[in-house]
Amino acid sequence: MGRYLLAIALALAAACAHAGMGYTVLPAREGRPETTVFYPRRAPEQLVVRGPYQLMLATDAAPDRGNGRLVVISHGSGGGAWTYADLARKLVEAGFVVALPLHEGDNWRDMGDAGPTSWKRRPGEVSRAIDAIAQEPRFAALLSLDKVGMHGMSAGGHTALSLAGGRWSPSRQLQHCEQHLDADFPTCVGLALQLTGGAFDGLKKAAARTMLRFKLDDPQWYTHDEPRIAAVVAEVPFAVDFDPASLAAPRVPLGIVQAGQDLWLAPRFHSGRVLAACKTCETVADVPGAGHGSFLAPQPQGLTGAAARLLADPPGFDRSLVPATHARVVAFMQRHLLP
Repeated sequence: MGRYLLAIALALAAACAHAGMGYTVLPAREGRPETTVFYPRRAPEQLVVRGPYQLMLATDAAPDRGNGRLVVISHGSGGGAWTYADLARKLVEAGFVVALPLHEGDNWRDMGDAGPTSWKRRPGEVSRAIDAIAQEPRFAALLSLDKVGMHGMSAGGHTALSLAGGRWSPSRQLQHCEQHLDADFPTCVGLALQLTGGAFDGLKKAAARTMLRFKLDDPQWYTHDEPRIAAVVAEVPFAVDFDPASLAAPRVPLGIVQAGQDLWLAPRFHSGRVLAACKTCETVADVPGAGHGSFLAPQPQGLTGAAARLLADPPGFDRSLVPATHARVVAFMQRHLLP
């Protein structure tokens, strides 16, 4: 309890010291992903418009010294930096620098490699984003990169579990979908098909099985070692393809954020299984009324059809719970990354 109160006190003190948020983009180069960086900056903020998103930021301003620690955020499938800006601001107010790599082939510009093809690359892209920060003069002198935090949501949660020491195989997802296709159809098929209870559902399931057997015909285990990562939060993670034994004792502190009304990655198959297997994991937040995309803030814009159904807030969800959930993520990072 004492450590928790200390973390809250540190967060409040840091919020007063780092009232502004700087923003810059490190371009992709030499195999490193484009990386958006948010950071402490006591400077006037101006309105920044990126598509439908409007945020107050100090663009390309020189960074101020914060708490000396970096947190990397791995976005969900088809995502990018902007829907994590509110979480980033909470972290920046606590003194962290926050880096968000744009994952190749699975982002808002290009989803051609969404799924296992991207998942094999994502952890390495996190490592190379840390390398980019280490070689950026504006940040290198202000940070100690021996203890980096990592947060990932959905497909980014899959990346987070990998960086916590988990091993996964596409064939495990195939086994899961062969057994639970009806009960976990969105996990297995995503937005490609939806069951409606109509006459064509049988054909859809047959097509899904054929597609999955082709796409997931890979029994190899995948892992990634990144010793600089020292604390991980996996938010609504894709997890059915992990070996539970590999997550029984994660190599670093691992926290889980659950959404009780997640229609895309049902907790009983994903985050719940991780918590059941993991002996040392912490439930950072478990919000019964939240949906898969409820902790994204600002919220995704222009969603229609299946994307809206799977990502939009469930009826009656109280969005005042979102900042409180973000604060718990910040407190987790403070407990495990700060002296």
